[in-house]
Amino acid sequence: MSADGVNKERRRFLIATTSAMGAVGVGFAAVPFIKSWVPSARAQAVGAPVEVNVSKLKPGQLLKVQWRGQTVGVLRRSEDMLNELPQVTPELRDPQSTDAEQPKYIDTEARALRPEYLVINMHCTHLGCIPQLIPQVGPQPFDENWKGGFYCPCHKSKFDLAGRVYKGVPAPSNLRIPPYTFLDDFTLVIGVNPGGMV
Repeated sequence: MSADGVNKERRRFLIATTSAMGAVGVGFAAVPFIKSWVPSARAQAVGAPVEVNVSKLKPGQLLKVQWRGQTVGVLRRSEDMLNELPQVTPELRDPQSTDAEQPKYIDTEARALRPEYLVINMHCTHLGCIPQLIPQVGPQPFDENWKGGFYCPCHKSKFDLAGRVYKGVPAPSNLRIPPYTFLDDFTLVIGVNPGGMV
């Protein structure tokens, strides 16, 4: 103990202990704050690419999956369905998809990497409702000469079997096509361009 009655060793010990406890407290307080910057597993999954196995899809069947909070449809088209595509060209607003939101590597008529499989964002380009797939050719309540395609019951927009919009309906453009690629004959990945670019 020094002459003035202060134990300098004890003071140093108390200051060091208090500083260490304060640092630990700051660390505990900072962890939740720093963790809030890291996206949650759910948030990461929402934007992550989605693998889809199409091996069990029959011609005319539509499979719906979620990607980035949107409903994406994978439609397996039959030869007859593909043959209908040129038949409706005069009735379409953008048959060559020049104003469509789709990757550049997509064929303009079939709007697909492989004609048999259409991968399409199912949200109507008018107000975002989900159109129904009505693949049957023949008169419908909304169209006497229906050639098959997608019909939006919300505001009566019509799209062909490639998601191209008809003239004279509220939807301003073709249904969107997300980036996607095939890993093999029966596995496609939505959210990844061919060559692996996201």
